[in-house]
Amino acid sequence: MDINGVQLPFVPLGGVSGLQRTPNTVQPPPAKPFAEILQEEAGKIRFSAHAQSRMTSRDMALDDSDMKRLENAVSKADEKGSRDSLVMLRDMAFIVSVRNRTVITALKGEQAMENVFTNIDSAVVA
Repeated sequence: MDINGVQLPFVPLGGVSGLQRTPNTVQPPPAKPFAEILQEEAGKIRFSAHAQSRMTSRDMALDDSDMKRLENAVSKADEKGSRDSLVMLRDMAFIVSVRNRTVITALKGEQAMENVFTNIDSAVVA
């Protein structure tokens, strides 16, 4: 048998017509509108490299509930026009750039008690 100039030693069970490829019928998931994606990303808190380092060295961890509370605290500070805020969450303290939605540094509660915080214009207890 000769198909497109290639010698085949056999004929497929379905015949030569069975060799034709069928188009892929899998549909990609519907795309989210850009505005929706932008809104979701705008509300997320980022952590600077310094804050990540501090959290690791001080054995600090945040679960989903903590992240939601931190995001809400930053949103409240933003509504009041804050630029840099001290956010107290459980036994942790965070200095946050509200405009950038970025945690600048992180401390455990006992370390926060011994510090003087400067260059902040608000404090939020989450």
